[in-house]
Amino acid sequence: MVTVAPSDTWAYALRLPHDPRAARVARMTVRSVLDSHGRPEVLGAVELLISELVTNAYRHTNGPASLRLTALADGRLRVGVWDSHPRIPAPFGEPPHNHVPPAPLDADGGRGLRLVQEYADCWGGVSLGDGPLDRRAGKLLWFEVNG
Repeated sequence: MVTVAPSDTWAYALRLPHDPRAARVARMTVRSVLDSHGRPEVLGAVELLISELVTNAYRHTNGPASLRLTALADGRLRVGVWDSHPRIPAPFGEPPHNHVPPAPLDADGGRGLRLVQEYADCWGGVSLGDGPLDRRAGKLLWFEVNG
């Protein structure tokens, strides 16, 4: 009899509507997935960064977003968030656009993407175009954490 061991690699995808509750739904989904795969060591960082990226997708676009979690064989977890706006924000851009300056102390926002620099082990972004006929328009921002 052949025994098949479960793989350490897996992937989940979630489509999120343009809705102010999308970040909460993403956090709940991430919590459930990581709990079910025994990955509590990365839960805090992933929840925080997912919340920031999905919130930005809601605030800066008028369309849906997508979330993808991928466990890689070496223990890393890769997280991608797609949205319909093509601009790559810092820290996801290429140098010299890969550094998020500190937000002014009296600013109401501007601190979220700086968290990526603090909590992710690596990150990047890809613009997929902005033409109205390009069905893949938008961008994909991703980050990885080691578990």
